[in-house]
Amino acid sequence: MGNDRTPYLFGRRGFLTGMGAALLSTAVSAQAFSPFDSKERLGGYPFTMGIASGEPCSDGFVLWTRLAPKPFEPGGGMPDRPVLVRWQVALDERMRKVIRRGAALALPQLAHSVHVELEHLPPGRWYWYQFEVGGEVSPVGRVRTAPVLGPPQRELTFAFASCQNWVNGFFPAYRRMAEEDLDFVVHLGDYIYEGPGGAGVRSHLPAAEIMSIDDYRIRHALYKSDSALQSVHAKFPWIVTWDDHELENNYAGFIPQDEVDTPIFADRRARAYQAYYEHMPLRRFSFPRGPNLQLYRRLSFGSLLQVHVLDTRQYRSAGAPEGCTVAERVDGYCPSALDASRSITGQKQRDWLIDGLNRSRAQWNVLANQVPFAPTDGNANPAIKSYGGEKWDGYPFDRAAILDFIAAQKLYNTVVITGDVHQSYVRNVPPDYINLDAEPVATEFVGTSISSGGDRALTTTYGGDVNNPHQLFHNNNHGYVRCEISREQWKTDFRVVPSVVVEDAPISTLASFVVEHGKAGAQKV
Repeated sequence: MGNDRTPYLFGRRGFLTGMGAALLSTAVSAQAFSPFDSKERLGGYPFTMGIASGEPCSDGFVLWTRLAPKPFEPGGGMPDRPVLVRWQVALDERMRKVIRRGAALALPQLAHSVHVELEHLPPGRWYWYQFEVGGEVSPVGRVRTAPVLGPPQRELTFAFASCQNWVNGFFPAYRRMAEEDLDFVVHLGDYIYEGPGGAGVRSHLPAAEIMSIDDYRIRHALYKSDSALQSVHAKFPWIVTWDDHELENNYAGFIPQDEVDTPIFADRRARAYQAYYEHMPLRRFSFPRGPNLQLYRRLSFGSLLQVHVLDTRQYRSAGAPEGCTVAERVDGYCPSALDASRSITGQKQRDWLIDGLNRSRAQWNVLANQVPFAPTDGNANPAIKSYGGEKWDGYPFDRAAILDFIAAQKLYNTVVITGDVHQSYVRNVPPDYINLDAEPVATEFVGTSISSGGDRALTTTYGGDVNNPHQLFHNNNHGYVRCEISREQWKTDFRVVPSVVVEDAPISTLASFVVEHGKAGAQKV
């Protein structure tokens, strides 16, 4: 693409614009761009990061790839011009029964990534897909459309995961996940880690903390180079959301972890958000506009399941103030933390979530969420409560608004799935943070990390304590969580590996819990 066209895709400060999103939706048959012909070779195998699919709906999905013969170099070893990428979708794994084919532009301004949105396909069935460019073909991927709203359909099975620090270990859990029979995968954040990492099982590229757009692209490429991760992306459609490490540890909105001027951090946020979009199977709906990217959204799986994907980083206030004495605390909180204007979701997203729960006609509602949702009293003294931090405990007004609505509407089939803390928990969600032993109004399953934290002494406990009677289970193995859903019950299996130092470590089910239809709270199987 000539430089004369670049301003229409990027604004004065180099951020992607609304015009850029419009350009991506333009038919590639327009020849104004003189794209690199797909039959001309690119100087190396272009599909080094594999392929992926995502955002399954009842009539379509998104297909993704990024061209990069040299993925760990700025520019990925690609020419500085658009490249035409051909794709096709078939009804069989051998790609003989092709039902759709087309082409898409891979733009250098988007790191030669490709996002193909398919629609008007029959619901509730598997499809296979493949890309081709320069005489090279990608692996064959598999993707499923969601069931259509209507009469009760078959069961759904999905897995969720989070926190995959490259330096801390390999990804054997993904190797085992690829062997599962799943309808889709949910990733709850910390897909990459932005820090240098230091000594570990593997080394980060670049070696320093990432800052530039090239740094973020190379770090994403490094993670995408993992064969186990690639296999799960190719096997199932993904639903993704971020937490903090896709940009910077513990940031809140435009507030960084370490003090820096807001415009400087906003620029970094724009670079990180753009790189995230470039490397995920997201729709144009989520196309980044400067330092903003629309990530909270809903996906429906017929009358059985509705997934409300949350973004608890982009709009949050600073963490809850904790600098007060025990005597000054009110029900475990420093008074300033109870300011109703403080939010983890932002008012618009909170209203969107409550409205979506109100309108949902699905048997089960899921909050795909980054950080622990249920209240957790962190004080060992049973006579003194202590809440705060960057989890939902630090934002009690938002949580109370959501739980009050769930309780009032008796939406007891609400399940929260959570990542972030590198450990597994089961918590029955009480109606407030005062009476933790009250009848639950929802259920929370917290999943451990894929590798973050590395190998450690393993512990498993059942039941809570005098401070947290609503906690049923805790474990610190690595792994993922598998959920099997029917109209009558929700079953959760905690799938764990013994080590992340062993690439091909085995998997086992450590514990299983069920939630019965119409009754909040989990029971051990």
